[in-house]
Amino acid sequence: MANINATGTVFNLPNYSGELFTADATQTPFLSMIGGLTNGGLQADNFEFATSSLYSFPTASQPAISEDGSLTAPTATSYVRSQATNVTQIFHEKVSVSYEKLSNGGRLSGVTGNGATNNAPSEKDFQIASALQKIARDVNYTLINGVYQKATASNVANKTRGLIDLCSTTNTIAGAGATLTKAMIQSLLLEMYNNGATFSNMVMFVNGFQKQKNSEIYGYAPTDRNVGGLNIKQLETDFGNIGICLDRFVPANTVLLAEMSVIAPVFQPVPAKGNFFYEELSKTGASEEGQIYGKIGLDHGPAFMHGTITGLATV
Repeated sequence: MANINATGTVFNLPNYSGELFTADATQTPFLSMIGGLTNGGLQADNFEFATSSLYSFPTASQPAISEDGSLTAPTATSYVRSQATNVTQIFHEKVSVSYEKLSNGGRLSGVTGNGATNNAPSEKDFQIASALQKIARDVNYTLINGVYQKATASNVANKTRGLIDLCSTTNTIAGAGATLTKAMIQSLLLEMYNNGATFSNMVMFVNGFQKQKNSEIYGYAPTDRNVGGLNIKQLETDFGNIGICLDRFVPANTVLLAEMSVIAPVFQPVPAKGNFFYEELSKTGASEEGQIYGKIGLDHGPAFMHGTITGLATV
């Protein structure tokens, strides 16, 4: 059923009996893995925050310094640091339900039977819970798929950089419409290793199609008359173990490798209110109105820790 961008009334929010279901994704694996919307995370009082400070060495080589040469100190080498940053962004939802709607909780639509009851006995609570679930979905999507934008004025939105955008110039393999292969994965792992990835707590995030491809690539079925099938949950590689996590918010044509040891959510709470809080709005008529407000960004660490394969076949 289509959602509406309006105050909920008796006639646009009908009540039904029966168990509630949604076919939309409600699980947020990546967000849950880093602590969710409320469990810890870094706290910021500036919408821009540092994700890493980088420096590099020259290519390793064998010195050739004679005794005579050692009598004079060489030219000094100074190691210059740079800084990478990301931003928090606003997530904001409004809940509005008319008094008339609230007072008609027993009015049922559709098929009813003996003992039928409203499956959302508190319309306000249902709308608040649904708004929070929408925010969690949007946050999970953003931390994976978000494209960076830094606000330059009050009418310009901050947009946090997600992991796929982070990897767009570093540690990325172009699938070019081809089916995922072991050679692609091996090539990405080697590129990541050569560029400095540590593989301390690496997790591969995939949608359903690429999860099946991983099982086809790495799986072998035991000889058994009663058991069949494959479900590869971890890869043993030359560079370390890699867990595999299903996440519906990863694009179907993408494989994402994320070093979880350097990833954390960054929250920017409102003083005296906190973060992702619900508050009532001023009355302008006969309705209950409130808003949910919060700010979150992704501290993703240095780009060389992560990797992607993009543009893969999905059929």
